[in-house]
Amino acid sequence: MSGQYYNPYGGAPVPPPPEDKGSTALRTVLIVAAIAGVVTVVAGLLIVLKSPDEYGLASNRDPLTVEAQPDGNASGDPQQALFQAAPDVPPPLPEIKPAPPMLPSTPVRIVIKRLGINAPIKSVGLAKNGTIEVPPADNPNLAGWYRNMSTPGEAGPAVLLGHKDTRTRSAVFNRLPELRHGDTIEVKRQDRTTAVFTVGGIEQASKATFPTQRVYGPQDNAQLHLITCGGTYNRNTGHYTDNVIVYATMTSSYRS
Repeated sequence: MSGQYYNPYGGAPVPPPPEDKGSTALRTVLIVAAIAGVVTVVAGLLIVLKSPDEYGLASNRDPLTVEAQPDGNASGDPQQALFQAAPDVPPPLPEIKPAPPMLPSTPVRIVIKRLGINAPIKSVGLAKNGTIEVPPADNPNLAGWYRNMSTPGEAGPAVLLGHKDTRTRSAVFNRLPELRHGDTIEVKRQDRTTAVFTVGGIEQASKATFPTQRVYGPQDNAQLHLITCGGTYNRNTGHYTDNVIVYATMTSSYRS
């Protein structure tokens, strides 16, 4: 029905109301003004986004370069999954047959070529509070061998400890989490032999649930367990929340 509106309440159709020319002109002006406003806003945003520094919108955080990504892996390969198991589960072993254990001999130096580590080893015992002593912080490139356990290359677990960092710089075991299954670690001994260990796995464990049995429990073959700090640094206690533990098994040896 051209020119008529249907009356929903019944009866005959009703004619449309007369056209208000003034209202039509006002609507046209408002629509044009709205379109012009949108165009102005979009143009302003484009200008700001092209020069964020000039408008105080630049990020205060510098982007990480590829070489500095948290996993330390610039090649893009997936990061190795950390070993996870109940505390009484044996340590992970490499896919290489363990070498026969050697006679005891005090360790003097640890070398991890992949991480650029070449550090002297100091003998440490127990502190007054019953925990294992750590090497002095004033010598960040120093590892500690817990002398109440096996020597590296001897049957059983040999335990070496090292700082992750100090108040001013990184320390000897800072890059331990970068080790991978199958990497090798060399420990030079006082008897002029070098024990070569192959990494079986790496674990990050809370200090509140430290896997004591896995780290210090008896083993038939010669193992090397490296321990350093990890997790989050607690400024209230002055300590990290976790430990990073590397499990390695002796797979060969040679005379220096």
